[in-house]
Formats: sequence, C-alpha cells, structure tokens
Amino acid sequence: MYVTSAAWTDGLTIGGVDTHRDTHHAAVIDQVGRHLADAEFPATPAGYRHLLEWLAEHGRLERVGVEGTGAYGAALTRFLRERGVAVVEVDRPDRKDRRTRGKSDPIDAYAAARAALSGAASGHPKARDGRVEAIRVLRVVRRGAVKARTQTMNQLKGLIVTAPADLRESLRGLPTAGLIATCARLRPGSGDQPAAVMSKCTKLALRRLARRYQQLSREIAELDAELQPLVRITAPALLELPGVGAEVAGQLLASAGDNPDRMRSEAAFAHLCGVAPLPASTGRKDRHRLNRGGDRAANTALHTVVLTRLRYDPRTREYMRRRTGQGLGKKEIMRCLKRYVAREVYRVITAST
Repeated sequence: MYVTSAAWTDGLTIGGVDTHRDTHHAAVIDQVGRHLADAEFPATPAGYRHLLEWLAEHGRLERVGVEGTGAYGAALTRFLRERGVAVVEVDRPDRKDRRTRGKSDPIDAYAAARAALSGAASGHPKARDGRVEAIRVLRVVRRGAVKARTQTMNQLKGLIVTAPADLRESLRGLPTAGLIATCARLRPGSGDQPAAVMSKCTKLALRRLARRYQQLSREIAELDAELQPLVRITAPALLELPGVGAEVAGQLLASAGDNPDRMRSEAAFAHLCGVAPLPASTGRKDRHRLNRGGDRAANTALHTVVLTRLRYDPRTREYMRRRTGQGLGKKEIMRCLKRYVAREVYRVITAST
C-alpha cells in the first residue's frame, strides 16, 4: 500500500483515471461512491508522482481503476504497480452510459472509479514488463511488415494485369519467387514515344515493387530470427504441443501477457481467446453458439493449431469424424476443438511463465 506523509482521513478511497496521450484526468471517491475530487495531471513521470500523491491525500487508497491500461495508461499502470497500488483495468463507458451521463474527462474518471468500486471492472492489467512484452513489440513490427508485403504483392499483380501485352506474357505463370526475381531485374529501356514511355514506367514500377517485396521479406526473416529464440526461452513446452510453432506461440503468449496468473482459470483464457461457448438457448431449444468476441488474433492462432492437427494428428481427425457422425456441423466441431486447445495452452503457459 502506498503511504505518504499527508494526513489521512477516515475510511478507504477508490481512484479512477481517464487516460490520454498528453494528460491523465484522475478522480477519487469514497466507499459509498461519493465524489471527493478530480484533477488533471501531465502524462509524464513527474505527473504520475503528483497524481499518486494527490490520490493519497484523500484517504487510504485501496485501488485505482485505469482506463486504457494497454495504451495511453500503460506507463501509469506500471508506475502504480511498482509502488504497490492495486490497479483495475477499466473498459471505456458503454454508449448507453454516455448518452445518459454525457462525455467529459471528469465524468469518465469518476466512471472508472465507480467501476473499480462496484466490481463491474475487476480485471488485472497485463504486466508488460518482461519477455512476453518483448515478444509482443517485435510481433507488432512483424505484423506490419507482413501486411505491407501482402499489399506490395497485390499492387504488383494489379500492375501486371494492365501492363503491355509483351511484358504481361513474359511474366504470366511465374511462381511468386520467380515473379519477384524477374521483376526486380527488369530494365526500363528508353524511347520518347507514348507507348515506350508507358512501358518504361511500368517496368520501373514493377521493379521498385519487387525490390520492396524483397526488402520486406528480409525484414520478416530477421524478425523471425529474433523472435524464435525468445519464444523458445519463454515457453519451451508450448512449442512442444502439436501444431504450435513460433508464430502461433508468440501470439498466444502476447495475448496472455507476462502475468497469465491474472486469469482466474482456463475458462477465463478461453473467453479471452473468444473460444468459450456462449449460451443461446430459448424455449425448448438448448444450445450454445460461437463466441465472436475476445482477442481475434489469439482466436486465429488457435484456429491455425486446429487446422494443422486436422491434417496431421490422428486423434483430432478421429474426433472430427466421430462428431460429424453425431450430427454436428464443421463450425461447431471447430469451436469444440479450439476450446480443447485453449485448455492445453493455458496449462502450459501458466506453468512456463
């Protein structure tokens, strides 16, 4: 518990913070939800110190609800946790509340404090201070490079469609590697006639796109070389699971965070990944439906594991055959399989990190 030389008042207090890029607005309430005070602080190390001292002036600080712990509030969350303050992750107010109460920094700060007091917000934020956070930041760069490379290939193929006939025919049917290598070696040629200028510029564009593709491929390979040993050191047992490679393992670790113990159970991890079944029963019909929420990148990683196992793992293929015979559709079977994989992954991650 954080203690200052400020005079204490009777009772406990709850803090709430609405975070922004340059400033954070803090509010403090008592144990019955009465508003005590609110103030704005700069989003700097000095501002974080002043914010905590200001909160402590109003009573014995029990916990602080912070909005945006994974974005603008990440640095403040680390600062508070390092000083022993309990931090609660608060989602932004829903649209109904905003229509009823309005929107301002003090309103949002008080709403964060009330959510922390009532228990409506009870999640623990990711620690973001270890190897898993290092994996996440490298994956951000890799994901951007992969996206840019895909966009580059789409642009290159689009230009080939409208290229001069002789150039288009020379590139037709080439595999991706051969197409990139050929386009990277194109020589623009010369000539002042309109057709010659158009051909020259098309070749220049294709050559630049191909070389951009090559550069992005080298960047992705370098990132993979940095990520693979980091993932292996962090969770070697995770890589031993069937169908789990470095890319999938890195995403699952990033979704769980440096403190996977913040998730109360493997069911909570399944909800995080969007693979826990949701009740959809009505009247005499008792059923569950797919969960379309959660971390979709983690959901995609689990989907990749299931697809790999359906191809190579005899047990998974037998499960698919048996459940199909029971009348289940493919989507429902895939959901069940992803739920089973989430259980395996959770046990390994919590034991490894």
